[in-house]
Amino acid sequence: MTTPPRLRPTLSRRELIAYGLLFIGPLAPVGVFGVLEARTGGAVALVYVLATVGMAFTAWSYAEMSRVVPHAGSVFAYAREGIGGTAGFFAGWLALLDYLLIPSVALLFTGIAMHALVPTVPAWVFTLVAFALTTALNLAGVSLAARVGTIVLVAEIIVLLVFIAAAIVVLVTDGPTRGWLSPLTGTGTTTLSAVVGAVSVAVLSYLGFDAIASFAEETVGDSREVGRAILFCLAVSGVLFVIQTWLASLISPIDPAVLASHPERQGTAFYDLTRESVAPWLATVLALTKAIGPAFAAMTGQAAASRLLFGMARDGRLPARLSHVDAKKGVPQVAVVTAAALTMVVSLWAARRADGLGLLVSIVDVGALAAFTLLHASVVGYFVARRRAPHTLLHVMIPAAGAIVTVWVLAEASRLAQVVGIAWFVAGLVVLLAQRRAPGSATRA
Repeated sequence: MTTPPRLRPTLSRRELIAYGLLFIGPLAPVGVFGVLEARTGGAVALVYVLATVGMAFTAWSYAEMSRVVPHAGSVFAYAREGIGGTAGFFAGWLALLDYLLIPSVALLFTGIAMHALVPTVPAWVFTLVAFALTTALNLAGVSLAARVGTIVLVAEIIVLLVFIAAAIVVLVTDGPTRGWLSPLTGTGTTTLSAVVGAVSVAVLSYLGFDAIASFAEETVGDSREVGRAILFCLAVSGVLFVIQTWLASLISPIDPAVLASHPERQGTAFYDLTRESVAPWLATVLALTKAIGPAFAAMTGQAAASRLLFGMARDGRLPARLSHVDAKKGVPQVAVVTAAALTMVVSLWAARRADGLGLLVSIVDVGALAAFTLLHASVVGYFVARRRAPHTLLHVMIPAAGAIVTVWVLAEASRLAQVVGIAWFVAGLVVLLAQRRAPGSATRA
């Protein structure tokens, strides 16, 4: 009997954490700060507190499943073991919509941001250069990619710390432009429904911590390392997000009502307040960091996508060639190249469309949240229904709470994204039926 291919364990917990934080991005709120300010009347910090709590349920479910199912494939492997082969296929298929497209979103962010800094060069050129660099790193091996990613992550954190220190100096010197608690209470126009609606936007800042689970087979140490890294990444991200948005709200000279009446100013609100209240050079550094950082988030996303393709192929759900592992570098080379090719095609297509970024973001959100919902069902299925391991009441309560959050955010998604998600699900159903009808099919039910 042929031994199934496996990936080589080389990643430490520190490198897992670097992957997770790099994918999320310490400066993730910068791009949506203005949107959230306008929606909530200035209560952005409150939105991130609630979003962190909401995503904690999903992080806990990932931690529990990665402990008992330490395999590549992430949510595909978890749903397969917890609910069954068919559910596993659909969990993986829906997650592919996230993992295959989110690197394209990140590369597009880089292309657009760099084009803004150097207008003479088209956005698609920067996108292509970033794609080539990150793909080369993924093919070179997971350890090298993790080390380079760590350097970029440290640079992002340093820039964030400089902003935090500068904002504190402004507050000490000049005082806040709003009340000290306004980031939690708003400026007087905040409503509960507005905050709840804004949370559905803010949770998207956390997409990426789940990618850590894709590297379970490549992790040195026991199976709990992945879960610890996931929970740590969420906690650190939540703290950083609350601190930076709290300080930004306090020093911002821009009234949330102005942002609400001028939507065109929302995307640059964080840079504008930094330029006016702190220093123009820091606004430029923030913009440059937000241009480079997403390229390496794309590197992590591309690597996670290749592990999902590898895991599904090894289980017979996708072509077997995708499960090939390079003997020298220990990476699923064919899966990496396949994920890279799809990323490149989608990135260049979107870079040439005026609505490309918004369209990709909405589709990614649906794929991720649908997969998260099946993840929560997997916890109940594995620990409670199938009794594969001892369980507690938490194995029912936390997944149920997490599923409520993910289904609610799915319901808040745009109609176009929901239609695309349904179409992708139907395409998966066609693939599954074709597999079952194929001669000699041995896919697991």
